[in-house]
Amino acid sequence: MDLLRFTTAGSVDDGKSTLIGRLLHDSRAIFEDQLDAIEEATRRRGDTGLDLSLLTDGLRAEREQGITIDVAYRYFATPRRKFIIADTPGHVQYTRNMVTGASTADLAVILMDARKGVLTQGKRHGFIASLLRIPRVVVAVNKMDLVGYSEGVYREIVREYTEFSAKLDIHDITFIPLSALRGDNVVDRSRRMPWYNGVTLLHHLENVSISADRNLVDFRFPVQTVIRPHQDFRGYAGTVVSGTVQPGEEIVVLPTGRTSRVERIVTADGDLERAESGDAVVLTIADDVDVGRGDMIVRKKNVPQVGTRIDAMLCWMDEEVLDRSRHYHLQHTTQFVQAHVERLEYRIDVDTLHREQADTLGLNDIGRVRIETARPIFFDSYAANGATGAFILVDPRSNRTVAGGMIRGAVRDDVVEQGSEHPGVEEARTSPNVRWEGWNVDLAERESRNGHRAAVVWLTGLSGSGKSTIAREVERRLFEAGCQTMLLDGDHVRHGLCGDLGFTREDRTENIRRAGELARLFFHQGCITLCTFISPYREGRDSVRAILPEGRFFEVFVEVDVATARARDPKGLYAKALRGEIDNLTGVSAPYEAPEAPDLRLRTAELSVEEAVDRVLTGLAERGILPTPPGGPLVPPRGSAPRG
Repeated sequence: MDLLRFTTAGSVDDGKSTLIGRLLHDSRAIFEDQLDAIEEATRRRGDTGLDLSLLTDGLRAEREQGITIDVAYRYFATPRRKFIIADTPGHVQYTRNMVTGASTADLAVILMDARKGVLTQGKRHGFIASLLRIPRVVVAVNKMDLVGYSEGVYREIVREYTEFSAKLDIHDITFIPLSALRGDNVVDRSRRMPWYNGVTLLHHLENVSISADRNLVDFRFPVQTVIRPHQDFRGYAGTVVSGTVQPGEEIVVLPTGRTSRVERIVTADGDLERAESGDAVVLTIADDVDVGRGDMIVRKKNVPQVGTRIDAMLCWMDEEVLDRSRHYHLQHTTQFVQAHVERLEYRIDVDTLHREQADTLGLNDIGRVRIETARPIFFDSYAANGATGAFILVDPRSNRTVAGGMIRGAVRDDVVEQGSEHPGVEEARTSPNVRWEGWNVDLAERESRNGHRAAVVWLTGLSGSGKSTIAREVERRLFEAGCQTMLLDGDHVRHGLCGDLGFTREDRTENIRRAGELARLFFHQGCITLCTFISPYREGRDSVRAILPEGRFFEVFVEVDVATARARDPKGLYAKALRGEIDNLTGVSAPYEAPEAPDLRLRTAELSVEEAVDRVLTGLAERGILPTPPGGPLVPPRGSAPRG
C-alpha cells in the first residue's frame, strides 16, 4: 500500500482543520477516546454539534483562539492508501510553517472560503506550492453551504484561480466544491450540488497517481555514519535519497573522487539485491576507500554538481532579518558547512509575483540569492532532484533554523574542473590550454558611440505564441532608430550552430547554452540582441541570465494558452505532433516551465503586435537600455497576428 503525503493550506478560518477532522471522522480513522475528548472539549466551549477542527488543533493556544499556529501532522489510512497530512497555518505570519509542511508533500490542498473568493493568502500558498514544485494541487472551495451551494459562486472562483495559477509552474490542478462542516463532497458525494460531476476529495486523494514522482535515475547516497563493529566489517549507513543501486555497480565517492564498486547492500533483514529511493541501508564497497559522514556516494557516470557558490531561492523563516555580513551554518543532506549570503539578487512580492530590489530578507520573505560555502557541497538543482537540491540555514548562535532554500544551480565561475582537488567529477569545463582574451574595443566605448546600452532580450514561450513576429518588429523599430541590433531566432540557430542537436532534454539544454554564449558575444559588441527561443526549461534561461551583467538580461514571457497556439500553428508542428509525426513537442508531449517572475509578460491573445512591441520598447527604456522608446507607433501589416 503506497503512501501519499499532502498538506492543507489557505487563508485563516477557511476550514482547514475542520476539513481534516471531517476526513478522519467520515473515513472512520478516529479512536473512541479521541472522539470522546473532542465531544467534551466542544461542550466546554459551549458549541453545539461536534467541532471536528479540535482533532488537529493540538496546541492550547490554538484551541483557545480557534486557529492553527503550528504544523499539525496526522496519519490515517483507507483500504486503498496510507496518508500523512500536514495541517498548516493560514495567518500570513505563519507562512514559514506552511513551507515546512509543504516541503515533503506530494499534493497540496488549498482551501478557499466560498463567501470570500480568491484571497491574497490563497495566492501566496499557490505560489509556495509552485516554488516547492509540489506536483499536484487541489483547490477545495469550502463552505458551499453558506452560499446556498451556488454553482455560479464556485465557477467564478475556478475562473479567477485558474487565471492566477497560469502564471505559476502548476500543471495538475483540480477544483472540488465542498462543505467540511456538513460533509458535502469530502468523503461522500453531495446531493445538494447535482451540478457537480467530479469526484469527492477522498476519492481524488485515494486515486491520484504518485508513482512517477520519485527520482529513480540519479543515485545519491549521503553517508550518515560509518559502521565498524569489528575489523572484518566496514559499512556506510545512510538513506538512498534518489535513484537506485545494485551490488557490482561502479561508484565514486565525493569529495575525494575515489572509485570502487558496491559489494553488499546490508539491512537488518538481510542483504538486498537492489536499493532505491527511500531505503535506509548500509553499503559496503570493494576497496579500502576513506569515506566519512557528509561524503556522498554516487554512480560514476552520473554525478552531481560540486561547488562552493550556489544560486538559490531562499524562504526566510526567522524574525531576525538576513544579515549578509554574518556566517550561517548550511545543512545540505548530511553535511554541515559554514556559509554566507554573498548577494541578494531580488525579493519576490508573492502577491503580485513581481521582483523587487531589496537589501535583506525578513520573516516570510522569499528571494533569490547567491550563497558561498566554506567547502564544496555536492548538489543537483531542486527542479531535477529535490533531495539534493534543498538545504536549510541555521543560526550558529541560537541554533534556530532561519531559512529554507532551493538550489537553482551553480554560480557559473565556480564549476569544479578536472585535475582539481575533486578528481572523478565529470562536469562541463573549459580546457586549461584555452585563455580568454580581452575585448579590443570595450563595451563602454561601443555604448557611447551607439547612444544606447547593450542588452539581451530573451523571448520565451510556446511555438505559435508570437515570439518571432514581435521580435522582428522590435528589431525593425530599433534599427530604424539607429540602434545596433542582432536577432537570434531558434530556427536559424538550429540550421547551423546547433544542427547536430535533437529535442531531448539534454539537447534542448545544450541548444540554449550555445545560444546564450552566442548572445553574450553580440552583447559585448554593444548590440541589443533579441533571442526567440521556446527555451522550455527555467534552468536554461536562468543560466543565460547568469553569464550577463546584472540588469542586462530582459526576459519576456510571450504567453498564450496551448489551445490558441494549436489554432495558430504557423509551422504545422502541432498538427504533426497530434498525428504522431513529431516527438517531444513542447506543449503537447514535452513540458514547458513558465517563468516565475519574467521582466515582461505579453499575453498575445489580448494584445496586437503593435501593443506588444510598444511594451517591449517601453520596458527597455524604463531599464535604461534605451534613452526613450524609439520611433513612432508601429503600423502592422493589415491582418497581421502574432505567430511563433
